[in-house]
Amino acid sequence: MAERRNGMEMVAEKAIELLIRICGISAIVFVFGIFFFVFREGAPALAKIDLGEFLTGGKWIPTSHQPRYGVGALIVGTLSVTAVAMAIAVPFGLGAAVFVSEFCGRRTRETLKIVIELLAAIPSVVWGFIGLSVMSPLLIHGFHVPVGVNLFNGAILLALMSVPIMVSIGEDALKAVPDSYREAALALGATRWQTVWRVLVPAARNGLLAAVLLGVGRAIGETMAVLMATGHSIRIPETLFDPVCTLTATIAAELGETSKGSTHYQVLFLIGVLLFSITFVVNLAADLVVKGIRKR
Repeated sequence: MAERRNGMEMVAEKAIELLIRICGISAIVFVFGIFFFVFREGAPALAKIDLGEFLTGGKWIPTSHQPRYGVGALIVGTLSVTAVAMAIAVPFGLGAAVFVSEFCGRRTRETLKIVIELLAAIPSVVWGFIGLSVMSPLLIHGFHVPVGVNLFNGAILLALMSVPIMVSIGEDALKAVPDSYREAALALGATRWQTVWRVLVPAARNGLLAAVLLGVGRAIGETMAVLMATGHSIRIPETLFDPVCTLTATIAAELGETSKGSTHYQVLFLIGVLLFSITFVVNLAADLVVKGIRKR
């Protein structure tokens, strides 16, 4: 009886191990499958356009009798909105994570966590409506700019959308630091702020970096909010209050109006490949940074 039970446990253990392996492998297969599909649809455009002009050109005129497919302005718009959004979101997100984890009481912590989760649950299109109806008039009257839908408007919305992710992951990273670190720092006479800055943040830096990168990924991949709040003007911005256009917004706005198999259709999928590449570079850089931190 015991041998039979042990045999059943071994079979169940092997089945669970096989299921875990399948799940891990399937995630890799799905990622490569998505990339293959997008690349297959966009690859024919490589023979029809100049790749150098595509990456660096500032003119996007796909419906002209002499179409131009330059995404340089779109790349600059995407990176500028993301950079400004992260400049706003990182201090607030990580600061909020430190406050929720180390300084506030239990009741306040639970209330803040509920509010942050509700903030993360707001749909992207609702954020876009907020950018159009609330943020746009505020920017016009507050900064005396002619247009309220601009780079700064989109960056504020992306920052608000990224903060909940940073707070959640950052708090988990800080909570994962053993309490012995805190007790040792307090025993040496460190204040709570010194304990956070000199002990907890260095110990949790991998998790905090992951929180920031997830926020960057959310900002780069966001579509509807930036489409509605940035003005969707294909230009290289000179100030924070210039309208811009992003890669994702261009795909969302134009893909439904193109005929399948046309050069315009294929170039839009090529933009998708470019977004994949940007995300890959960001993740690769983060992985190298984390490995460098661990070696120290």
